[in-house]
Amino acid sequence: MSNAMSPESRFALPRRHALAVLGGALVCGVRPALADAAKAGAFAFEKPEGGTLPLSAYAGRPILVVNTATACGYAGQFTGLQGLWTRFGDRGLTVIAVPSPDFGNQEPLDGVAIAEAARRNHGVTFPVTAKTHVRGPAAHPFYRWAAAEKPGNAPGWNFHKYLVDRDGSLIGAFPSSVEPNDPRIVTAIANALPAA
Repeated sequence: MSNAMSPESRFALPRRHALAVLGGALVCGVRPALADAAKAGAFAFEKPEGGTLPLSAYAGRPILVVNTATACGYAGQFTGLQGLWTRFGDRGLTVIAVPSPDFGNQEPLDGVAIAEAARRNHGVTFPVTAKTHVRGPAAHPFYRWAAAEKPGNAPGWNFHKYLVDRDGSLIGAFPSSVEPNDPRIVTAIANALPAA
C-alpha cells in the first residue's frame, strides 16, 4: 500500500483549514456589526419635514413603534395610541407612528400631509415618521431587525405594534387586531416603565 497522497487529498486538509480560517474571519467581522444593531437605539427614521428621528434620542424610555396608514380600516387605532401617549407619556413612554404603503397602499398621502391628517382626524400629538416600507427587501432596517428578533411576528397589516424596552431590546409584538387599549399592551407598557 502506498503512502503517497493523491493530488485531491494533498489539498483537502489545507483547503479545509483555509475555509475554517476564512469562516472565522467572516464571523468575527460580522459579530460587531450585529452587536451594534442588537438594540433599537441603533436605528433612525426619516422625518416627513426632513431630518431624522433617531431612536437613540429615546434611550432609557420604552417605545411603541406602530406601522400606520391613514386610509386603513384600523385608522381608528390612532385615537387609542394617542390615549396611551397621553396616559403614559409623562412616565416615559414614546409612541412613534411609521406610515407605510405596504398593505393595500392604504397610505395615499405623502410627507407632512400624513402627520397633518393623523393630527386633524385623530388628535395625534406623538411623532409621525416619513412614509416607510416595513416588510420585504425594502423594509426599513428597524423592521428587518425586529422581524429577526421576533420571528413570526412581523407586520401582517397596518397597525402592527412593536414594544421596545428601556434598554433598547424588543419585548413585545402585537398584531393589528390588538387594540392599543388591550390589557396585554397596557400591562406590557406599564411593566416597561420606571416605577411611579
